[in-house]
Amino acid sequence: MNDFHAIPLLEHRPYDRIHEYYLLQEPALMAAIRRGDRSEARRIINHVLVHIYSAGEERSDLLKGLLLELVVMISRAAVEAGAMQSEVLGFNFRYLTELADINDDEDLAAWLRNILEHVMSTIEQQKDFTPPLLVGKALDFIRANLHRDISRDETARHVGISPSHFSRLLKERTGRTFTELLRQFRVDLACDLLRGTSRSLAEIADACGFCDQSYFTRVFLDVKGVTPKPFREEYRSNR
Repeated sequence: MNDFHAIPLLEHRPYDRIHEYYLLQEPALMAAIRRGDRSEARRIINHVLVHIYSAGEERSDLLKGLLLELVVMISRAAVEAGAMQSEVLGFNFRYLTELADINDDEDLAAWLRNILEHVMSTIEQQKDFTPPLLVGKALDFIRANLHRDISRDETARHVGISPSHFSRLLKERTGRTFTELLRQFRVDLACDLLRGTSRSLAEIADACGFCDQSYFTRVFLDVKGVTPKPFREEYRSNR
């Protein structure tokens, strides 16, 4: 953890600053968990924790709040990788019950690492952890068509099942509806474009399938807790 340098904190706003940094790291952490890259997931978690520690006396409150977000995110990545939602909810309940009784910041950090290791071990040990063929095919189709108006019914036809069956299967395997997944994937793509290109917000909105820049901004804020422009500025300031 000592290999990373702490970022400067906004005076009287350590949570806001670190929360923005966490949002920048979330897509990379999600990707590492999905592909089962334990070392990269550990590295990102440690990097986020270093920045939380830089908040000094505020770090326990910061850590506990961000841990809740991280657990939700890790669980989503596990489910998208093919884990049964009921199994994920089971270990989430156990870990969240433990969280209520932990106050020391070092213990909280250890608690988070234990969750990550549990998830990664599950991915490695279960041979059938990858999504069913139809769900994987559907998710690939959605990601390949984010730039245009795509519907649940069209996606169901692509994988060869009825829309109602597709909705049930998607909810069972991912815990999300088609609309929720589509919105998340579009925001994930927008994050990549904001970080990796100099495209305007209007161009990114169009490339990600949003009807206009205003709607793009509202959805991005709802999902990420920050609007696209400061998200990009924060990323550039930390490079």
